[in-house]
Amino acid sequence: MKVIGLMSGTSVDGIDAALTEVSGEGYRVQAKLIKGITYPYPDAVRSRILEICANQPVTLAEMADLDDAIAHHFIQAIQALDIDLTTVELIGSHGQTLHHRPPNADPMSPLGHTLQLGRGDLIAHITGCKTISNFRVADVALGGQGAPLVPIIDACLLSQPDRDLAVQNIGGIGNVTYLPPWDRQQTSEHLIPPALIPPAEINGWDTGPGNALIDWAATQLSEGRQTYDKNGDWAAQGTPCQQLINEWLKQPFFQMSPPKSTGRELFGTDYAQQCWLSAQAHSLSPADFLATLTDFTAATIELSYHQFLPRIPAETLIGGGGSRNQYLMKRIQQRLPKSKVVSTDQRQLDADYKEAIAFAILAYWRWHETPGNLPSVSGASRPCLLGEVWIP
Repeated sequence: MKVIGLMSGTSVDGIDAALTEVSGEGYRVQAKLIKGITYPYPDAVRSRILEICANQPVTLAEMADLDDAIAHHFIQAIQALDIDLTTVELIGSHGQTLHHRPPNADPMSPLGHTLQLGRGDLIAHITGCKTISNFRVADVALGGQGAPLVPIIDACLLSQPDRDLAVQNIGGIGNVTYLPPWDRQQTSEHLIPPALIPPAEINGWDTGPGNALIDWAATQLSEGRQTYDKNGDWAAQGTPCQQLINEWLKQPFFQMSPPKSTGRELFGTDYAQQCWLSAQAHSLSPADFLATLTDFTAATIELSYHQFLPRIPAETLIGGGGSRNQYLMKRIQQRLPKSKVVSTDQRQLDADYKEAIAFAILAYWRWHETPGNLPSVSGASRPCLLGEVWIP
């Protein structure tokens, strides 16, 4: 099937649209990127999303308007692909996360909650394509985190028969997939990976902030002239403050055992401002502060691997926007000297569109009634179908 995968993550920097050819049965799946683009949000829409993520007040009418606006921008991202939509059989739209609350121990409210805007019904109606949206809520209803959802995709596309891997996505938030050796070609289409590998061995969780804090700092320090540190060039001019990094690593999230997930609710504007305030005592230059935040992301990855992986894998594959930050890539490699750190580009999986491709595959699985969650990752009570189906 030709499937368009749509993804906008916690960086809120734009909508990735990936026209993908998906083939195979069950978990013996293959994906080929035909064309990908990133469609930027208008400044006003991006600002409003970030304000709401930072707990600014919003009326129900404003939320409804924003839901419509996000859907229309997702449709514009599809149109920007400049393809014949009559050849597209399915759309998988992640939507835009506005709020994510992981499950908690409160017996009155033990389930998590996750909210993505960008109406799948509207996308289906206007494009004329069958659309799958709202992927996370089914896993949450079964006691899962609803995130990360990509590890099962990583397992199907990137696992190697002779060695283990870590696959680290770095968007606004970072998440890791641990892949033990697995010969994907031997998998029956009727079996999900845990049927062949003990569930605890394929694992994944959110490692903490990815680009979110770096982007905030770049925006503030440049007075809005730039919204991210291109290539990490600005941070590369500074020196990270390890004392501050050690202080920030005391945040309780980093000590929590998986399954776990997070978002801007924890690592958003308020947290970034706290980092800025704590940095004042160290007289850091703007470049030093950016270098410290960038190395902090690398340090959270290092800490998470040492705490929760069975071993440091021989290879770590990096996807997402963070793979383009050369200073961040350098810091991760220095912190993981026993692992070869490379972009997923090196394994024929486009790092820029990796997550959009993943939601194309999740849509394909939903259409073919193949479970899309991995309980060993999310903590859900069982595998389940992910996504709501909208027929135009």
